[in-house]
Amino acid sequence: MMSTTDSAVAAVFDEVTALAATLRATGPEAEERRWIPDENIELLDKAGVFRLSVPRRFGGLEAPVADLTRIVSEIARAETATGWVSMIWASSAWVPSLFPDAAQEEVYAGGSVRVSTGFTPSGTLAPTEDGAYTLSGSWGWISGCRGADWALLAALLPGPDGTPAPSAALVRVSELSIADDWHASAGAGTGSSTVTADAVRVPAHRVISLLDVLAGSTGDRSNTGATGRNYAFIPFFMALGASAYLGLARGAYELFLDRLPGRGITYTSWTDQSQSPVTQVQVAQAENKIAAAEALQEAWLRELQRHADAGTLPTAPERAAARGRAAFAIELANQAVDELFEAAGASVIMRDVAFQRFHRDMRGLALHALFAYRTNQEVHGRSLLGLAPDTLFL
Repeated sequence: MMSTTDSAVAAVFDEVTALAATLRATGPEAEERRWIPDENIELLDKAGVFRLSVPRRFGGLEAPVADLTRIVSEIARAETATGWVSMIWASSAWVPSLFPDAAQEEVYAGGSVRVSTGFTPSGTLAPTEDGAYTLSGSWGWISGCRGADWALLAALLPGPDGTPAPSAALVRVSELSIADDWHASAGAGTGSSTVTADAVRVPAHRVISLLDVLAGSTGDRSNTGATGRNYAFIPFFMALGASAYLGLARGAYELFLDRLPGRGITYTSWTDQSQSPVTQVQVAQAENKIAAAEALQEAWLRELQRHADAGTLPTAPERAAARGRAAFAIELANQAVDELFEAAGASVIMRDVAFQRFHRDMRGLALHALFAYRTNQEVHGRSLLGLAPDTLFL
């Protein structure tokens, strides 16, 4: 259940929970079309999901990070691709709040918005004579781009001395071209296609330093300070990302239990699998790993909110810990789903068994570079040993 005191945010959670069966039934369709059904987007929009990250002064709900994670987890528990895309849109829709007021007024004008993100600076920004920029380049694996309103894209901008510096640009998705190149064995329904910008004009207020974003030092906006929503960038994204994996694991756990009644274990004397001690141990281990991951998440959510409420930013060791612990929670969720897959029997590989999709999507999405287990443990371990983190993404 939601812990929020905001009844409007709690109502979104309740609406999403009520949609679980409807969303889950669309999983095969999402895989087949390589993109989530339009009806899912409409249902979540009506429920208020895409208002969650929008500031209240623009008609949004401005939900705290803990509530965002719970709602994203609920969506992922119901349907994997829809959960992943909702996580991308909800987390990325918060980022424009770090931009100048003029950009916020554009992006948040409708009170509800969907934003997709490409953090790799694979494009370039060139200044124009009138003080704006042109954006060119291509960005791969942009989840949710087919239904997003805006895209937040990283690109290199030459500094005064000609040295390129990473920047972040906000552009309307309607100004980009989207390739039909998403053919994946995991996360197939996320529509994570390549987007391309061909000299797209971007006004100056929609371009800021990516390093300032990462550091939490963006200015020229009225919502700085102890607003309760100025989170550290990477820890915020780690928290939202983990919520999708944890929801997916919960969904897989439920699907496993749903299949259990009446099932035996072939080539054994067990006619009721639930009576088998081996299965009992596997189920307990899986559930406890998910519960441990959720408890770990609660701890870093409290830390994130504590800093936001005080108008402070986490230290470098705290940021490294956020990466390490989020990735550790994701790994626990990953292991839990693997545990259940091993216990599910050979018939689980059939396409009409929803569990196999949850398992494939968990395994594939866990390879995402930002959430990769060993990479994040290295970052955290270096910090614990008093070494430099060896990455700007903290």
